[in-house]
Amino acid sequence: MALRADDLIDRRRLRRKLTFWRVAAFGIVALGVIAVSAWFYGDDFGGSAADHIAKVRIEGTITEDDELIKRLEAIRQSPKVKGVILVVDSPGGTTVGGESIYEEVRKLAADKPVVAEVGTLAASAGYMIASAADHIVARKTSIVGSIGVLIQYPDVSGLMDKLGVKLEEVKSSPLKASPSPFKPTNDDERAMVRKLILDSYDWFVGIVAERRKMTHEQALALADGSIFTGRQGVANGLIDAVGGESVAIDWLATKGVDAKLKVVEWKDTERRGGFLFSKAMARTIAGALGLPDSGGDVIHELGADRLFLDGLVSVWHP
Repeated sequence: MALRADDLIDRRRLRRKLTFWRVAAFGIVALGVIAVSAWFYGDDFGGSAADHIAKVRIEGTITEDDELIKRLEAIRQSPKVKGVILVVDSPGGTTVGGESIYEEVRKLAADKPVVAEVGTLAASAGYMIASAADHIVARKTSIVGSIGVLIQYPDVSGLMDKLGVKLEEVKSSPLKASPSPFKPTNDDERAMVRKLILDSYDWFVGIVAERRKMTHEQALALADGSIFTGRQGVANGLIDAVGGESVAIDWLATKGVDAKLKVVEWKDTERRGGFLFSKAMARTIAGALGLPDSGGDVIHELGADRLFLDGLVSVWHP
């Protein structure tokens, strides 16, 4: 009986030790998660709990971006955000993508002061988005402008002739599915596309005239597709000042925002933030396993996504 009692005591001690080490292991893992998240988030990790200036990066090819729209809306609703810096570095993209983000920035600017800080370039749809801000700053050698819209499509009919490939089609009307890459366009098809382009172009020029406080004629004179340096942009009214983040903060201060507030970047949690709990982690694992889930991001990082833009395009180099 004594042996059995000793055995029970030993088992209880062993269970207590196991319980202790399990709790300790859980605590270590939790601290690790916090450390890794803090490393990936930087100042964002808990930084948004205090009053701050929100920074949002809009980079690369512009397309419809539901995550960015939701992020801008969250910034608008946050009582802790006192001002916003949009860092725009984009050659443009789809006209619809630029339009949707432009409208969301205007909605945000109705509640909080918003300044756009141009990086290397803000061209076409990128400039469209920058113009939605209340103030635009850019470096002296930044590129801005390229106001316009285009559609480009290949003509592979010559290659088909060489290969001996003939396309036959039956369609409901002459302009259905036109223009087509499989045959040269005719006058009616080109006229149809030109009407489409000019309507969106007129809308884009109207935005520039409204936001930059120009007459339609003044905006039209700048909207021949030309690009400008930051210095030229100040001279012709496309931007307001030359400089970087400090100049942007100085302007926010004129709108009642404390210039000493911390600038906190609100990151894309689906791509770059929340590492262990995000799609970024899933894509990392998928890539390690050789799964195709990471292929889209690889294309995006290489810039090859610009090859596959569909619809009306407002981009400097498609």
